[in-house]
Amino acid sequence: MELEILYLAIAAGIVALVFAVLLTVQILKSDPGSEEVQAIGRAIQEGAMAFLSREYRLIAIFVVGMTIILAVFIDLDVLDKVPDAIAGDNEGVPKTAIAYLAGAIGSALAGFIGMTIAVRANTRTTVQAQRGLNSALRIAFNSGTVMGVSVVGIGLIGITVVYWIFKDANIIAGFGFGASSIALFARVGGGIYTKAADVGADLVGKIELGIPEDDPRNPATVADNVGDNVGDVAGMGA
Repeated sequence: MELEILYLAIAAGIVALVFAVLLTVQILKSDPGSEEVQAIGRAIQEGAMAFLSREYRLIAIFVVGMTIILAVFIDLDVLDKVPDAIAGDNEGVPKTAIAYLAGAIGSALAGFIGMTIAVRANTRTTVQAQRGLNSALRIAFNSGTVMGVSVVGIGLIGITVVYWIFKDANIIAGFGFGASSIALFARVGGGIYTKAADVGADLVGKIELGIPEDDPRNPATVADNVGDNVGDVAGMGA
């Protein structure tokens, strides 16, 4: 019976990811807009990906350090302080550390997927908004759905596979800890960048030069939109 439940969980995760792929294909088939709209979209996309790449490289250092700490002090229990009910029979295998690393990778992947689809749906939503509210809402809603079902699918598959391999429910906490670590850094780091870019764009554009908010003539507007993506999409999605 337990094996059937594991199969069902993995199947549900795969269905969620397949659904996300189908929605992505549907979004990418829509009109990306004029060359000017696409140029602004590419600038936002490049900035968002550059920030995410830099952020993930820094987070990777923390993740590697925490993986080593968990392996040494929890799994191997070098200080002999971990209760037997938690430590279990590790047999020299750093189960919690592996689960933590898997959770961190899954969370980072979910954030990357959300960012990838969001920066491509931005311009398409703008184009559809000029034609009607319903079509624009569909593009925006579907892009958010891609990230949502991706988080569910990756989480289901990750937790199920980790439990299936080690047959220990305690290490699921390690998986959750890894996912939460990435989400925390992505949300806080992206949020700080978002607010800094937002305030900078308002100070330079509206106050000093009298340019309307979110005007493409203001270079800080691109940074502001990059911040919206990295903070509200990648940060929340991770």
